[in-house]
Amino acid sequence: MKLPSIAERLAGNRFHLDEECSHITIDQDLARSTGTAERIIAACPAGVYSLSEDDSVLIEYAGCLECGTCLAIASPGVLTWRYPRGGFGVQFRDG
Repeated sequence: MKLPSIAERLAGNRFHLDEECSHITIDQDLARSTGTAERIIAACPAGVYSLSEDDSVLIEYAGCLECGTCLAIASPGVLTWRYPRGGFGVQFRDG
């Protein structure tokens, strides 16, 4: 029996978007000066972070897996991260 790929398994998750409140904010200047931007972009398993043309970090918090990887590797003070408000965020559907 062939197991589904990780991308296929992640596609089954459901996300309940809190359009009023992002659970992630970033200090753009501190992210650039500490090199955190590149680290969180590379490490995020959901691909939530990307760089814009002006080198600011873009956050697509709607697809966040809430694993905390970005917070664990970010320099102190760069990210403000918390779990989404009750009823919002990722709902894992696999297994």
